[in-house]
Amino acid sequence: MPYRRLPNTDSARVRALKTIVEQGEQASDILSLPYSLNMLSKARNFLRRFEAAHRNYKVCYDEQSRSSAVHHEKSKHARLYVSHFVQVLNLAILREEIPREAKTLYGLNPDNFNLPDLASDASLCEWGQQIIDGEQARISQGGTPIYTPTIAKVKVFYDTFRESYERQKNYQRLTSKSLDEISALRPEADEMLLDLWNGIEEKYMDIEPMEARLDVCRQFGIVYYYRSSEKRRMAMQKNQTQLDLFDDLENE
Repeated sequence: MPYRRLPNTDSARVRALKTIVEQGEQASDILSLPYSLNMLSKARNFLRRFEAAHRNYKVCYDEQSRSSAVHHEKSKHARLYVSHFVQVLNLAILREEIPREAKTLYGLNPDNFNLPDLASDASLCEWGQQIIDGEQARISQGGTPIYTPTIAKVKVFYDTFRESYERQKNYQRLTSKSLDEISALRPEADEMLLDLWNGIEEKYMDIEPMEARLDVCRQFGIVYYYRSSEKRRMAMQKNQTQLDLFDDLENE
């Protein structure tokens, strides 16, 4: 006996609800439907809400995905220039061209010549600003600017990254909000489909044979699944039917 399963994706939920609404709207005899007009009206109104929330989530997610590829390139360049600048600063200090204590202006430990952690966008955002502010503070105190790269060039790539980072965070907030909205509607969608499918199966429970009954229910969007053993048995029956047909033709 095949079993049914409620949709496990939002797209499948939309399809299932749409099928039920379309069947109701196309029915020549409304009273013959396996669900009431009130239930049909509820399904139609809920479908509008659920479909709008699903569409909004997809738009937000797609925008975030498209922006993510561009943002990745901008963060890569900013990370390269900030790390390169710190390396040049450390070399200048080792050559005693810049006093070791100047590192405190950048938020760096004078005794630690490792690069700061720039792995995440958040840390790059924080350290990039500190390095820019530190270099400007050192120059304002009479220090010689670092030229390879200049802080102005670092700032160009950092500012581009910072704008992209804020935009990406905004996309993430919108996507998260839209996901919360669609997630809040899923239990109601599943409960409504469960009630509708139960009513549909109850309406046509007396139809025989079983496959004819399932075919009628499938017209209303119910999806049935066969277990592996059932699939094998059906395949064997199909093969046997083909063999019997072949034997009949041979015997004619």
